[in-house]
Amino acid sequence: MNRTIAPVFSLLLATSILLIGNGLQGTLIPIRADIEHFATTTVGMIGSVYFAGFMAGCVLCPAIVRRAGHIRSFAALGALASAVPLMHAIVIDPVVWAVLRALNGFCFAGLYMVIESWLNERATNETRGRLFSLYLAVNLASLTLGQLLLNMASPATFTLFAVCSILTSLALVPVSLTTSVQPAPIGSSRINIASLYRLSPVGLMGSFVVGLTNAPFWTLGPVFAKASGLDVKGISFFMIAAIIGGALAQIPIGRFSDRADRRRVILIITIGSAIGELGLIAAYGTGSEVLLLVAGFFFGAFALTLYSVCVAHTNDHASRESFVSVSGGLLLAYAVGAIVGPSAASLGTGHWGMPFIFVFSAAIHVLFAVFTLFRMAVREPIPAEQRSSFVAQPFPPTEPAQPEFEPRAAGEETT
Repeated sequence: MNRTIAPVFSLLLATSILLIGNGLQGTLIPIRADIEHFATTTVGMIGSVYFAGFMAGCVLCPAIVRRAGHIRSFAALGALASAVPLMHAIVIDPVVWAVLRALNGFCFAGLYMVIESWLNERATNETRGRLFSLYLAVNLASLTLGQLLLNMASPATFTLFAVCSILTSLALVPVSLTTSVQPAPIGSSRINIASLYRLSPVGLMGSFVVGLTNAPFWTLGPVFAKASGLDVKGISFFMIAAIIGGALAQIPIGRFSDRADRRRVILIITIGSAIGELGLIAAYGTGSEVLLLVAGFFFGAFALTLYSVCVAHTNDHASRESFVSVSGGLLLAYAVGAIVGPSAASLGTGHWGMPFIFVFSAAIHVLFAVFTLFRMAVREPIPAEQRSSFVAQPFPPTEPAQPEFEPRAAGEETT
């Protein structure tokens, strides 16, 4: 195990620091926006442009890395990303914040891309599965720690924005000082959405639905929790409950999907997500932190695992040589949904109140469940011997697994 970690320790350390800071910033922004009396629709729009920037980064950053190299690209994008939270604290204006969130999404797409392509280069067929599992554990632990840092100081002050900036700057150190040989230039793959839909309608639409429904949670969940009566500590625990739910459920659900028609599993997850969202609606305004945490955990256990099963289902129908383009296409579908989701979910809050965020998500999940049932009726399930093994994915709203780090693309299947 030490021989697996040693060559990539600096990269995993940089990933952890980045995710702690970005996880903190993702929750801090909507809370501070609410303190500054931004309208909920404005908060939703600010969340949407983050994902628009992230999608733009996924498309454009490979060319930047090919031109400047991994280390210099990482340093430049990290410097910009470090300045963004400080500018949030200095200029309290929704238009400025929207521009900054788009820039932040762009930068973090490039930063993650550099790290993941580097990790992929350093992995061998023998270590790739263990390395990916370790990478996933680092992701989940860092996201949790980022939520806990919310309790360091009041979101109404400059302090937490400074912490986000400091963490982003510190992440530059291990990568800048690494002695590892830079990987080969990041390649590009051609994505054909129409072909991907023909390959797996449920997988592609499921990825789009994950963006539509999960992005509102990451963007507006802290505002929902605050409106429910939770203090800053309660908000951080609410977000952690969902993260832990998703983390604990990934492997059991994944292994179950290896033994069954994955569309049936996707249907169960989708219905479970809708039930979790109804639970959040019911818990709203009760004043019970326990009920909100339980509902958040239940929501996370289903909604935050849907993407991984959709990826596995799509790969069941794909050839090994097409895993990279498939992963990129699913990521694009997710990003489009994530751009639309927060703004759309926030539109009805002025008329129907804060619970509409999850009314919107529950309605989308119900519609997707109907679509999945239809696809199950018109297409036979893939034989068990042709199914690939499930691979748990990092939560896409914070760090979708880039195509360059698809474990099975290198000829190894992992569970």
